[in-house]
This record gives sequence, C-alpha cells and structure tokens, in this order.
Amino acid sequence: MKAAAIILSGGKSSRMGTNKALLKINEKTNIERIADTLKGYFSDILLVTNNPEVYEFLELEMVSDHYPGMGPLAGVHAGLAASECEVNFIVACDMPFISGELAGALVNSCREYDAVIPVIAGKQQPLFAVFKKKVAGEVAKNIEAGRLRMKHLLEHLNVLYLTERDLQEYSSIDLERVFFNMNHPNEYEDAKKWAGTDR
Repeated sequence: MKAAAIILSGGKSSRMGTNKALLKINEKTNIERIADTLKGYFSDILLVTNNPEVYEFLELEMVSDHYPGMGPLAGVHAGLAASECEVNFIVACDMPFISGELAGALVNSCREYDAVIPVIAGKQQPLFAVFKKKVAGEVAKNIEAGRLRMKHLLEHLNVLYLTERDLQEYSSIDLERVFFNMNHPNEYEDAKKWAGTDR
C-alpha cells in the first residue's frame, strides 16, 4: 500500500531542557535515527517543523504548522494537509527505537479505517500511528474549537485499535523499546544505555 511517513519535530522540549530531536545516541541524532529507519519502508517522508533551518541537514521535505502553538494536533494537521498520500504513518521525534516493520504493519491494517492506533500497556499511542489524509479537515475543526487532545479527535473517527495481542505476530519486535519516548533527561540517559553506549 502506498503511504507516506510524517515525522513531527514540534514541541517545546521543556521537560528535557533541550531539543529532543537533536539529542545524539550512538553519534546519530534522534531524528536521524527515525528518518533512517523509515527510509527503508517509505519513499515519501515529510518533516513537520516550525524551524526548518535546524533540520536542513536531513534533506527531507519540510512543512510548518498552519496552527502554530497548538501542540501535536497541529503537527498532525500540517503533515496530513501536505501529504500526497491517502495513508500516512505519523511518528513523534522523541522515539529513538521505532520499528519500520511495525509501521508498515499499521499501514497495511488501515483498509477502511480513518486511523490505526496501537494501544500498548493500556495506553493509546497516537504518535506512532496511521491516519488517512482526509482526517485533516476533522483535525482542523478540533483545533479551531479548542479541542487539542488527541482523544477528542479519535472520538470522531473510525479507528482500529491494536493491542499487544493483536500485534503478537510481530513478537520479534520489542514493543516496550519501540514505544519508549524521551521526555526527561533521565529517559535520555536510559535510551543511551539501551542503545549500548554511555556517550
């Protein structure tokens, strides 16, 4: 199935104290790790950022928020609006151990659904998920109404939720690692140890 990958590099990184996307693990920035993984599975990769000059080294197509300062939902909207594909895999920039294989599996599960959302350890993961391009209009309506939480958007969509049980055929994938995200300095330290380095 033809699909695009959209990386969200927004967010103030206030809890981390520095730009999470540019933190290095094994001499490679977090966002490079994500982009390099996705390149093996997606020919179209779009980066949503309001600071494109910072990410020129990635040589990716970039787009900025239509609704700056409105959180992840604004990034989802910008990515979907700019994408040329009907099916889109969306991922946050603070997940250093993503799985391209799992992203592809979510894409292939999309079929008639508006979105495919993993639910890991009981928690929805809308920032490692698939959304149809047509959802952009519904996202915009939510933002303009001040409903900025992902769960408010999902309430209005035809969503396929996939739990660990649903994903068990991908048992070789460590889901805890895939869905690990770095928000605090100690989590960055954990990620470096997990990656086999303390640099």
